Amino acid sequence: MARGTIRGLRATVTSVRRATPSTRIVRVRLDGGSFRYRAGQAAEIGPASGGSLVPYSIASAPEDAGADDGLDFLMKIDARGRWGDHFEPLRRGQDLRVHGPLGGFTFPESPAEADFLFIAGGTGIAPLRAMIRHARRTVSGTFRLLYSARTPLDFAYRRELCGMARRGEIELTLTATRDVTDKWKGERGRIAATQLSALIDRPETLCFVCGPASMVDEVPRMLRDLGIDGSRIRVEAWSGSSS
Repeated sequence: MARGTIRGLRATVTSVRRATPSTRIVRVRLDGGSFRYRAGQAAEIGPASGGSLVPYSIASAPEDAGADDGLDFLMKIDARGRWGDHFEPLRRGQDLRVHGPLGGFTFPESPAEADFLFIAGGTGIAPLRAMIRHARRTVSGTFRLLYSARTPLDFAYRRELCGMARRGEIELTLTATRDVTDKWKGERGRIAATQLSALIDRPETLCFVCGPASMVDEVPRMLRDLGIDGSRIRVEAWSGSSS
């Protein structure tokens, strides 16, 4: 996992919002200076009192930071609302430590391609959301997102992503793998080559994959079989952990 210039900062939780039954969107305000990072990178986070730090992908684009130098994270929680290494539930006003940025899974500054395919599984949407929000501001092209989650309730940022799709900013495909009722209008089942093929117009498509280990292992092989060169397939290698 490639690292940038690692910095340690104090941060304060400014909001905790429900994303799905098992995840929360946590926004933190950095104390003591700006935090420069590239879309797709991560940071290590832990309680201000000390102990271990846990890596989480930054879900906000660098342009989203605003005047408060804020960062958004999508965090899994357990049944008691604990996160990371069973840290106590996050609350507004809580102090944290933030180290980073880290990670080489980033959106390029000047991509040669004009077609972009983002493939997310579960909380793997976090760095891809940052990339999409950044790319929409900085490059022209076609942006497609294939997002897989266990159930229709497990799509983080669903309202935001559907809004982007309605406005024609992205092409969005949602696929749920289990507990799907007749009311579900999206696709069903695990990501398959037929789904990917329908989203690729030409082999010169830059692809980003982030999700559970099985998906990260299978999807790049499917993309190569569909004619995408390996150099155009970017994978978040540690996405099955905390992001």
